[in-house]
Amino acid sequence: MSNNNQVNSKVIETEVPLGTVHSAALEPYRVRLFVEDEYVRDAEITIGVNHRGIERIMEGLPVEKANALTEKICGICSHIHIWNSCLVAEKGLEIDVPPRAEYIRLIMSELERLHSHLLYLAHGCEVLGHETFSMRIFYIRETVMELLRMIGGNRVQYGVPVIGGIRPRSDLNEMRIQKISEGMDLIEEKMTEFADRFTRDPMIMSRITGVAALSKEDALRLAATGPTLRSTGVEVDLRRDMRQYDPFEFEVITQDDGDVKSNLLMRALEIFEAIKIIRQAVKDLPEGKITNRSWEMQDTGIIRSYIEAPRGKLYHSYRLEDGRVRNSIIRTPSITNINAMEHACIGTHITEAQLAIVQCDPCFTCTDRAIQIVDHPLKKTNKQNKII
Repeated sequence: MSNNNQVNSKVIETEVPLGTVHSAALEPYRVRLFVEDEYVRDAEITIGVNHRGIERIMEGLPVEKANALTEKICGICSHIHIWNSCLVAEKGLEIDVPPRAEYIRLIMSELERLHSHLLYLAHGCEVLGHETFSMRIFYIRETVMELLRMIGGNRVQYGVPVIGGIRPRSDLNEMRIQKISEGMDLIEEKMTEFADRFTRDPMIMSRITGVAALSKEDALRLAATGPTLRSTGVEVDLRRDMRQYDPFEFEVITQDDGDVKSNLLMRALEIFEAIKIIRQAVKDLPEGKITNRSWEMQDTGIIRSYIEAPRGKLYHSYRLEDGRVRNSIIRTPSITNINAMEHACIGTHITEAQLAIVQCDPCFTCTDRAIQIVDHPLKKTNKQNKII
């Protein structure tokens, strides 16, 4: 206390660490929250616990084996990885994929989007503390998982694409097409009921509206991608630029507020668009062969391919030398969304910080990989991301 009876206040910054293992997080990662009066003033996310060195393992492997290995990157988005890795080889070797195989690859991709978005909604409800809603979503998701198992033979890591087409076991007959159509009807009915209950629940709405909002300007500045970017009103979806999606009509969903509510609604509404695409694909599925084997292996330069994964832009590149993969680089959407996650935490109450991270749909296991940081035009260092 000073002589003039004025209180000398001093701001004390407190660090609250979470992880690397925490009951609110599905994956191991570390969050440092710098808190002042229970409000987050800064945040830092550190990953690296799950680094497996997949690109290093791919170095020198025959391209077919290397493509199959990319499925191990993510248990949720395994199909989108092997599809994009096959696209790299097909682009470099100028292979034409039969239309029927293109359609079945796309059906698998949209089924995987349903699976990923439903898992996101279930996890989001769990973090909100609403176990009943979480279990309802997991129940709806089971239909998707069984359809993926029917086509690929597994509930994860389905192994459908190969260079030039798809595996014969993944072709669709009338029975499978009927089951997919029935599954889409069931998911649409159940999701409509769920969305109605979810948006009319006043406790849920008060918990997520206006929480951890990310502005459009910040989302662009921080290089956010996928639904995280579209939830701020930016209409960017790589599927619009992919020739495989040219025959299909669908809307690019956007929301305006960039908060938890917008992110949840984004994925819920994208589920209906994915159902619309799948229905068109099974209805107009072309006849004909499913694999093109009329190509020869040759050396290539670096080939690059981008694709719209459930979480955003996914990048694969490598070159071919004597049929083997060299200089593979893979960048997943969550690595570019980490800055948005950290920024969304700032200004939230400490109890909402985990919700601010989860709203960006992180998948840190698939993000953990070695990257190259260029810190000077003439000086390069190889370090691991965020552990760097």
